[in-house]
Amino acid sequence: MSKIKIVFWGSLAVLTGLWLWADSFVTDPLGFFPVRAVMVQYSGVLGICIMSVAMVLAARPAWLEPHLNGLDKFYRLHKWLGIAGLIMAIFHWAWAKGTKYAVGFGWLDRPQRAPRPPEDILGPIEQAFRSTRGTAEFVGEWAFYFAVILIVLALIKSFPYRLFAKTHWLLAPIYLVLVFHSVILMKFDYWTQPIGIVTGVLMLAGVVAAVMSLFGLIGRGRRTSGTVTGVEYFPALQVLETRIELDEGWKGHQGGQFAFVTIDPAEGAHPFTIASAWNKETRSITFISKALGDYTDRMPHHVEVGMKATVEGPYGRFNFGDGGRKQIWIGGGIGITPFIARMKQLAQAPHDLDIDLVHTTSTFDDEPFRRLASDASGAGVRLHVLVDARDGRLNGERLRALVPGWETASIWFCGPASFGEALRTDLVANGLSPAHFHQELFNMR
Repeated sequence: MSKIKIVFWGSLAVLTGLWLWADSFVTDPLGFFPVRAVMVQYSGVLGICIMSVAMVLAARPAWLEPHLNGLDKFYRLHKWLGIAGLIMAIFHWAWAKGTKYAVGFGWLDRPQRAPRPPEDILGPIEQAFRSTRGTAEFVGEWAFYFAVILIVLALIKSFPYRLFAKTHWLLAPIYLVLVFHSVILMKFDYWTQPIGIVTGVLMLAGVVAAVMSLFGLIGRGRRTSGTVTGVEYFPALQVLETRIELDEGWKGHQGGQFAFVTIDPAEGAHPFTIASAWNKETRSITFISKALGDYTDRMPHHVEVGMKATVEGPYGRFNFGDGGRKQIWIGGGIGITPFIARMKQLAQAPHDLDIDLVHTTSTFDDEPFRRLASDASGAGVRLHVLVDARDGRLNGERLRALVPGWETASIWFCGPASFGEALRTDLVANGLSPAHFHQELFNMR
């Protein structure tokens, strides 16, 4: 099981365990409304904790990358947590608000409400919380409706990235409203229990991340300004190569890492894999993008030499650093990009690595592939180019026949996710250790 799956399911299990330490699903007396009260608390606590972790991950904390194998991995975790938070929020709404609607429609009979303890025996904080319950319920309900809309939009792939980035930002203030809702309405006794302490810490961390988002502070310390100094378009491949000369501040990068690039401020930052080795003398960095969406379709007609740019990064742990001497690199389509950067890096210093690079592509263009062959030769890498129409598609069986000794190699894959999963399944079934298959999850949504 991957680290992010362990973190995801482990987090849900730990939070549930802490909640059970403070409360129970078994009510006394048994009945719908006592169970409802318990489920409202459980779903509310779990939901805000999940959202808090997702908010922290959205702030791109660099210190987490080594522990979760890169920003691409914990953005996948962020997505899972967002979906889980949405499910838990709907579950919470159904118990809290749905029951009230059922009573209003006459489908349920509400029992006599138990008398509340007198105000004068409550502490000042609990009194303040109780006096604000109505407001917390009202704003929390509307924040829930807006959050559902925004999360659903984020999951719709056809929704343009620039609009996704702008609307997704609105989840930060919505999250702050939900924190207020949770603080006021969480069972007061929880605050002295481990679940209350953990929930409070997670909400505090989430609030910090949300404020960073609202004030544009996420990634600010890793941004470097620059100027576009070269643009070359390869129409047969629908690929654009953009070269940017960076100002002082860039600390360098490793082959296989990526960065968020802003050229059009109205469009915002987009993630692109770096396709060059770092040279502090020239301070030049290259990105290769393929027309795969709204913005990348327009880039060849928009990006020009002399335009200002901002580069934030580097990010990612797709850095070929597992210690294996024999490596097989597989680049599917535009997934060749990290391997280009790595080859340029290897060409700068001698090495004893035994590397096969397999590049699969649906189209062929002489000049880009001449450059690719030159990079491979300079880095001491054996290059295998497979053009779909000419050579057929790559699969696990063909890869095993193509590269002798594959079972002892570390595999580095960048390309379509389903393609990578099919190769992983085949190779692992035939003897490869799962830990030796490394896959870039280059999908920020």
